[in-house]
Amino acid sequence: MGREGQSTRQPVPAVFFDRDGVLIEATVRDGRPYPPRSADDVRLDPHAVDAVRSLRAAGFALAVVTNQPDVARGTATAEAVRAVNARTAELLGIAPESFFTCLHDDADGCSCRKPGPGLVLRAARHCGADLSRSFVVGDRWRDVGTAHRAGCAAVWIDRGYRERRPDPPYHRVPSLARAVAVALGGHGGR
Repeated sequence: MGREGQSTRQPVPAVFFDRDGVLIEATVRDGRPYPPRSADDVRLDPHAVDAVRSLRAAGFALAVVTNQPDVARGTATAEAVRAVNARTAELLGIAPESFFTCLHDDADGCSCRKPGPGLVLRAARHCGADLSRSFVVGDRWRDVGTAHRAGCAAVWIDRGYRERRPDPPYHRVPSLARAVAVALGGHGGR
């Protein structure tokens, strides 16, 4: 620890992953993605374990930032969301405290709901991230908006959903594997 109780550790680059449709498979109905309902329904993206392993080996801090508005809407419970997060953490070997979740809906007006930067800013403080060398990887326009507001590079995994497209700039990729390649290639910063 340095003076006044502050860490002397240098800030590191980080990757802030969205959860559903990025690290775990989302269920797509009518062109829109939906999260798993329970921990038993969690299915990792085929590239997720390698993504975590490769980024850690390259010195990236990792965190998961996820909107879960179904809690505010009354169609899911906070306990179910925590269970899905815990199962995902277990399968990926990521610490559960590296998951940052917003349980609000748009009408709540909170700063943690993406595209607000709150979740990424909290996660960055937690892991000592240098936002200017970090990436937000997501599959929806809200993830890209969060990257812009937090000062990170945005990587958009285009899953072909029938919804609003993100505002540029972003790196458009077809898969989590390609998103990791962008981060490892250093194609980021703002």
